[in-house]
Amino acid sequence: MLQIPESFVAVTDVSTQQSTRYLDFISNQLVLRTETGELGEVSNVSPKREVALGLWQSSTWVARQFDDTTILSSDLKLSGLRAVFGNLDNDMVAIACLGLQLLEWDRTHQHCGACGTATTRERHERARRCPACGHTSYPRISPAMMCLVTKGNQILLARNANFPPGRYSALAGFLEAGESVEDAVRREVREEVGVEVHNLRYFASQSWPFPHSLMIAFTAEYAGGELKPNGTEIVDAIWCDRQTLPELPPRVSIARALIDHTLTTIAAEDAAH
Repeated sequence: MLQIPESFVAVTDVSTQQSTRYLDFISNQLVLRTETGELGEVSNVSPKREVALGLWQSSTWVARQFDDTTILSSDLKLSGLRAVFGNLDNDMVAIACLGLQLLEWDRTHQHCGACGTATTRERHERARRCPACGHTSYPRISPAMMCLVTKGNQILLARNANFPPGRYSALAGFLEAGESVEDAVRREVREEVGVEVHNLRYFASQSWPFPHSLMIAFTAEYAGGELKPNGTEIVDAIWCDRQTLPELPPRVSIARALIDHTLTTIAAEDAAH
């Protein structure tokens, strides 16, 4: 599961005591070396924006974003972050995801949302502040619940309309104002596939930069209702066991970790009986 490495120390300014490494983006695509697929750096062009990320492996890591019209040399190429899953080291991918998320926040908060004045970046914290009215904007985080429903030795997997062909996953959805995460789990499961759940158990959380989510994952037990996908967001839903699994999400996702963990737990319980 994709996670920022424990040894990573977040910073809001570039340290003069450390070497500097760059994660370069054009729009939302990462710059890589053409032959090796390793990180590449744009040279002889000034970035539109840059954001210090943190200290890791004796370097200060900085995310930079360049103009969409930037022409790369032949030894560089572009790649979406999803495409580097499994090709770059997971720690490096997690930091790149952080970089893209913070660059997008910086891009979309150049002006105050309250009065329209140009904002300035704070040096002592991750924030942009309006010099006119004092309104301060922090990186946006959108909490989202994820739930894998179980019924005996079966799990409930659903196919979102935006998934690649054949892929199924756990149910997920964003929290609404005034909800607890548990309230959101029960509502989303009911709205998406028409069933009720109980006995919620927290599993784990994962930052997910598409575009700025915090996925909070649970398991829950089936409590009643007829399985009926809503037909808009969810186009299909199935009960399955380990022998009847469809295509699953990539292993870097919390969804896959949740599914694998739950199937392992079910298998252990079956063996104990």
